[in-house]
Amino acid sequence: MTPVITVNDRVITQYELTQRIRLLEVFRTPGDLNEAARNALIEDRLKQQELARFGVTVPEAVLQQSMEEFAGRANLTLPQFTQVLAQNGVDISTLRDFVEIGILWRDFVRSRFSRQVTITDADIERAIAQRGNTTSQLEVLLSEIIIAPPPGREAAAADAANQISRMRSFAEFEAAARQVSALPSRENGGRLDWTPVNNFPPQIRGVILDLERGEVTEPIEIPNAIALFQLRGIREAVRPAQTPVSIEYAAYYIPGGRTDSGLSQAAEVRDQVDTCDDLYGVARNQPTEVLDRLTLAPAEISNDVALELARLDPGEVSYNLTRDNGETLVFLMLCARNNVASDTVNRDTIRGQIRSQRLTALADALLEDLRAAAIIRP
Repeated sequence: MTPVITVNDRVITQYELTQRIRLLEVFRTPGDLNEAARNALIEDRLKQQELARFGVTVPEAVLQQSMEEFAGRANLTLPQFTQVLAQNGVDISTLRDFVEIGILWRDFVRSRFSRQVTITDADIERAIAQRGNTTSQLEVLLSEIIIAPPPGREAAAADAANQISRMRSFAEFEAAARQVSALPSRENGGRLDWTPVNNFPPQIRGVILDLERGEVTEPIEIPNAIALFQLRGIREAVRPAQTPVSIEYAAYYIPGGRTDSGLSQAAEVRDQVDTCDDLYGVARNQPTEVLDRLTLAPAEISNDVALELARLDPGEVSYNLTRDNGETLVFLMLCARNNVASDTVNRDTIRGQIRSQRLTALADALLEDLRAAAIIRP
């Protein structure tokens, strides 16, 4: 048998190369089969060298069962599959070698690297959140005005909101935002950054999508205020495409409303917390009603809270809202947007997928090291 490749002191013959090409043809492998077969056989020799160093073997019964399972993937018995291979010029020993190295390498990688792979709950949550990240969805570029009239000024606020809703000029809207908006965004004319449209509550999402560029929504009633939005742009972007199944957020209530003392306390809390869990420490030894932690479907969240949450990423905060006729400041923090219903997620399956991905990465790195250190002659 003519040698065609040498990997360190291990030979690959022309017969083996021809057999592997024919096996790949049976598998309907796309691409350059000669190149694919050469690379696969070189990797097999490197794996065999490493396996021999550790004395790894596979029992005959396990190998036979694995070959039967391999044939079963094509809905054939092993004798039937053997016949198909023979009809295509592939000896059963070629399949045997192919399956054996696969079993040995898989088990070797698991035993060698399993202690290096730790899957945390945070890893699982991140994997769940990242599902669907390659799908595009709409993002909108908006400007906002929130008019929060003091008691007795509601009619004047409504008149102002009606006038603003008829504006079509960006400059006019920005000037109005600087004059009447109650939110910090008034400092830059009410301009918001690009935001996924699915972040907005369902009852407002459709209104926004119906806007033409430059058009302003009709006045939107929210608790103790009136909201208006002007559309500056719309685009498709790569984002999680699913509308959140539920949104988890925390609300910490601070006495004093938007007074200097209330805003100062909110700023202090902001500097103390990184996650929603941190708010439990802030609220320690206080009445239980000062802190709410809720997980609600988007449609169940009040419009004013939903609009604030739409602008936040997990861990970010706002303290633009008040309750009790302005006497209580709401320190709002987004905990999570849950894009997958919890009852549809098999966490053990996801854990296994992450483990498999990390083991594969470690195995690939080992193989690259073995290849770099090897002497390979065509």
